[in-house]
Amino acid sequence: MINQINYMKKLLFIAMLFVLGNAAFAQVTLTGKITDGIKGTPLVGANVFIKATGARAVANADGVFSITAKPGDVLIVTNVGHKEFSITLGNEQTLDIQMEPSLVEIGQVVVLGSRRTGRVKSETAVPVDVVNISTASLPTARTDIGAILNYSAPSFNYNKQSGSDGADHVDLASLRGLGPDQTLVLLNGKRRHQTAFVAVFGTRGRGNSGTDFGAIPAAAIDRIEILRDGASAQYGSDAIAGVINLILKKDTKKLTGNIGYSGYMDGKYNTWEARLKNEYPYHGRLDGNAVNVGLNYGLPIGKNGGFINLSGQLISNGKTFRQALNNNLEDEDGLPVNPYRRANGDASLNNTGVFMNMEIPGAKHKNNIFYAFGGYNFKKSDAYAFTRSLESRPERFPDDANGNMILVPGIMRQVAGGDVVYDPHIQTHIGDLSFATGFKGETENKFSWDFSNTVGNNDFHYYGDKTFNAGLGSTQTHFDDGGFNFFQNTTNANFGKEFSNVASGFNLAFGAEYRFERYQIYKGEAASYQNYNPDKATGAQGFPGFQAVDEIDANRNVVGAYIDAEIDLTKDFLVDAAVRIENYSDFGFTSNYKLAARYKITPKLNVRGSVSTGFRAPSLAQINFSNTFTNVQGGVVSESKIAPNKSAIAKAAGIDELSQEKSVNGSLGFTYKPISELTFTVDGYYVQVKDRVVLSGYFSAEDASLDPTFTNTLKQLNVSNAQFFANAVNTTNKGIDVVVEYNKALRKKQYIKALFTGNFQDMTIDKVNVPEKLNTTDELRATFLSEREKYFILASAPNTKFSFNLEYGINKFAIGTRLTYFGKVTLLGYGDFSTPFFPVVPTDADETVTVKDQYDYNGKLVTDIYTSYKLSKNFSLFAGVDNLFNIHPDLSFAPGAKGWAFNNEPAGPFDAVQMGGNGLRIFTRIAFTF
Repeated sequence: MINQINYMKKLLFIAMLFVLGNAAFAQVTLTGKITDGIKGTPLVGANVFIKATGARAVANADGVFSITAKPGDVLIVTNVGHKEFSITLGNEQTLDIQMEPSLVEIGQVVVLGSRRTGRVKSETAVPVDVVNISTASLPTARTDIGAILNYSAPSFNYNKQSGSDGADHVDLASLRGLGPDQTLVLLNGKRRHQTAFVAVFGTRGRGNSGTDFGAIPAAAIDRIEILRDGASAQYGSDAIAGVINLILKKDTKKLTGNIGYSGYMDGKYNTWEARLKNEYPYHGRLDGNAVNVGLNYGLPIGKNGGFINLSGQLISNGKTFRQALNNNLEDEDGLPVNPYRRANGDASLNNTGVFMNMEIPGAKHKNNIFYAFGGYNFKKSDAYAFTRSLESRPERFPDDANGNMILVPGIMRQVAGGDVVYDPHIQTHIGDLSFATGFKGETENKFSWDFSNTVGNNDFHYYGDKTFNAGLGSTQTHFDDGGFNFFQNTTNANFGKEFSNVASGFNLAFGAEYRFERYQIYKGEAASYQNYNPDKATGAQGFPGFQAVDEIDANRNVVGAYIDAEIDLTKDFLVDAAVRIENYSDFGFTSNYKLAARYKITPKLNVRGSVSTGFRAPSLAQINFSNTFTNVQGGVVSESKIAPNKSAIAKAAGIDELSQEKSVNGSLGFTYKPISELTFTVDGYYVQVKDRVVLSGYFSAEDASLDPTFTNTLKQLNVSNAQFFANAVNTTNKGIDVVVEYNKALRKKQYIKALFTGNFQDMTIDKVNVPEKLNTTDELRATFLSEREKYFILASAPNTKFSFNLEYGINKFAIGTRLTYFGKVTLLGYGDFSTPFFPVVPTDADETVTVKDQYDYNGKLVTDIYTSYKLSKNFSLFAGVDNLFNIHPDLSFAPGAKGWAFNNEPAGPFDAVQMGGNGLRIFTRIAFTF
């Protein structure tokens, strides 16, 4: 009996050992280190997950991870800029992984669209593009971020402005045909402040503000994520069209940089070609000459993976000079001499900036990190204003004591035909400062937290140069015109926790935000705006300075909170829901919601979609902007006033106080990856926006149907008309985004890359929200939002835009081409003012016959070519041509009415549409790494 008991004990002991051994065999803690396969550097933030269970981990500052797994599990590692790594696990408990750098420019892992770490972009519930700026910026002459993204992302739209006051000096861009301020911009996931500038004249995005991408050195940016979906419930105000997140570099012990040159060689419209006619200013056969330098270097801090990464940029762009040089009106593209803006083209620009990005892990707790990033950028720009003509407006020229015009050499000149003219310069000094600090970490039970504070300030200062206040005489030719300033401070607290044991994985995130904003307008010197002689024009010509009555110091604060839950109901079915509430000190309470889902039909095919509401509070600039500026309508030069929304003059005109913009967004699409090298994504979208804030039309001081208080005030200010910001219109955008990507590594160090991005969209104006006081006559209704203004809104993006980039590389050499198609755009001129309903102009053949003053810019295809050669381990050479065939938009004039060809805001045949009017551009660039 005793022997039997001992035997049973032995069996039980052996069974227990077997069970425990099997349990240990079934579940082990796997640790490892992830490094770059070429550089050997740790890949901080690389994402690790088990395919079967969905368990996840993130590599720390040393590239080390820890995760629970069992033999037979498939472990997958992803990291932006590297090929996906996968392995079927055996009995190993440690694993060192070297990841191979990827040729892919649109990365695989994203931060936007999901608050869960490690979400592969093809598996998100909403479309997200990832553009590698270091790769995208080298094989092109384009140095500004907006222009680079314009040729890289499907529904991103950007046009370089010319002849449009402040818009010449700051680059605004948009998503899905909406306004620049309807896209939220983040930097390292933190809200980026907007520019103090608001577009009011001669520009797309009129009435909008936005973020100046040119204030961040391209050398500092690792990649840019573009969330093409409404995201107000997730990220807050301004995210009606989507979110753009600029992610800074973290590299250490590596100096990278590039030095480049580019210039335009336009033999068709460059005024150098007509220099002997003495009509227009010019520079040379090659103009718009640009030199750019970008540097980046990182230093390690401490022994726990800390770093500080430093970047700098220097960009110097020369002016361009463009006119229609064929003056034979019998030819198809022949136009008269342009007397209104003789100096037409892009402004010059000097742009200098420095930036830093830093993280310092704790000495004992490496997952607890102090971080900081920010920098300073200064831009100095010079643009031409409308030409002043002695024959047509002598009151804009200084006189001597005898009443004779004073000729000032170097500023005034005599043109063909004997007229004396001068071209005032509008100069800007733009300073942009930002700095963010914060602490983030994770508790022992994997509860993440992040506390941060972000400060941003943008100062936009105008100067007038080579111009006159005619009443003062000719001695002063440079004026301080004043400007505006925008300050923003944002404090955030974010928390998150992933529960791997809930369904197939559940992530909960929540947080709060406090934001303070201040907007100021400060006046210029008295000589920039005062009248010193009642027989002479008021203020400095070109850009009259801000006056004491324009000055404003306005502020507001915003408090918000959100909750975001993402759950994998099964391994194939993902659902994400978000709710956000915010309270504005000047607008009150708002709440917004989002529901998104993704379902894996097969391992290669995902279907995704979302519905959401959105909002955008009018910016402080839109509420408080005030300025008097020179306008040209139908060849008539006049002074116009933009009055603050809450001013007495706006109330007298019948303009309602601004309210929030509200939106409803929907999207539905799919991702398909038939083979590892090929990916398709197609996403349809629907965006309905109510109460969009835009600029109204011009209300005349001579209109007897308006309130006399309003018209008398205009006359006292010596201005002819006024316009206002208003919640003027409801719109609906519908479209489809398509991205097809192919990347294949071939034998013998060869590769081929192909990327197609396309956007097909349509916008409609559903309703014009006419204030009651202005809804009394057809004429007033047409003035409040004219047909011309409607066309500007509808022309914020081409109806079609697609780009195809093909590149082949072998050994040290690569060659590529980029084909970009810009679809049709239609705009209207001012007309001859004979009807307020639709602008018309007299024909050249018979002035009694009129035609619509409509400009149709037909679709155009732009071809870029480039090559690169790796000179050595440290140096690579890039060279090529953007716009190889010197393609331009169609000239802007109504058919049969060439005499009215300059009846538009840039006062010339080149409007800021499609690819712009500068033509062919050559470039060369040296890139280096040490």
